[in-house]
Amino acid sequence: MRLRPFSLALASPLRTAREELTEREGLLVGVGSPSDDEETAGDTTTTGVGEATPLPGWTESRSACETALREAAGEPAGPGAALAGLDARETPAARHGLALALDDAAARDAGRSLAAHLAERVRRVDRSELPEPAGSVPVNATVGDGTPEATAAAAERAVEDGYRCLKVKAGARTLEEDLDRLRSVRRAIGPTIDLRVDANGAWDRSTARRALDRLEPLDPAYVEQPLPAADLDGTAELRARSDVPIAIDESLAERSVKAVLGADAADVLVIKPMALGGPDRALDAALRARENGVDPVVTTTIDAVVARTAAVHVAGAIPDVLPCGLATAELLSSDLASDPCPVVDGRIEVPGGPGIAGDAFDGLL
Repeated sequence: MRLRPFSLALASPLRTAREELTEREGLLVGVGSPSDDEETAGDTTTTGVGEATPLPGWTESRSACETALREAAGEPAGPGAALAGLDARETPAARHGLALALDDAAARDAGRSLAAHLAERVRRVDRSELPEPAGSVPVNATVGDGTPEATAAAAERAVEDGYRCLKVKAGARTLEEDLDRLRSVRRAIGPTIDLRVDANGAWDRSTARRALDRLEPLDPAYVEQPLPAADLDGTAELRARSDVPIAIDESLAERSVKAVLGADAADVLVIKPMALGGPDRALDAALRARENGVDPVVTTTIDAVVARTAAVHVAGAIPDVLPCGLATAELLSSDLASDPCPVVDGRIEVPGGPGIAGDAFDGLL
């Protein structure tokens, strides 16, 4: 097991609940086997690559992540035993990095894609009738804060680029200002493009009720995190009295998937593999949501290319998945490697080679 720290600058600062970030720091995780070549005896050949990129407010800290992974690297029984010792609630990013590396290695050893490997595990363990993974997945474009004119123009550009689903950020302005922006977007894109609204937990209960009532004529696909993450009861009440679907995102940083589903607070669950502790746990959460009548949407925590590509595989393993929040490469000013999953006409192809992307990432370690 090998580790390589990295740091990537963001294209623009990211404000979280705790701080403003200008870069994404993480660790690459490699698992390998001894070389059989006499000239390289004692060396290791990379057979699985993972990524652990913690995000404050969603996962453990950068230092806690590295500490957990370095302790795991010292596990005498090997990476498999080390994975069992990583707590997905305490150190989800660390577990994600090692779990992904091991799944990449296993999928490559079996000669199948990561998506196919994850689906096969579900069939084997849960005896579920899961179809073969999709060849591509739909993705949404994200439109940030701006004037009504600027927001509408950005939305039009996204539709021209082939996106059929847009997510518009709200909550940084007054409700009236946001409604003006969203009306402008709906006029610009017409009635056939899906419109999602992401409030990022900015509204109180009274504002959220008024927002959903006044957004209904715009036919939003859903409103994401209308209330603060901790107010799950309020979100459940809001959902019960409104016909506008509600998606839960930030609440999953504080509560378990089981708790959120049990609260009957969501029509859609936003699944972040890095925050849930690995692609295996993300797919399990998505399928559990489906069993409870809740649609899953896979997104990232602004990850580098290894984890981002793995998230595409998770989405590909979910039957008939809704447009996912995986078009996030442009949020980084640089990346660890070339992106094997570019967005084309609002969709991303799921790599069909072995593992995450064959041996495309081996040189990173």
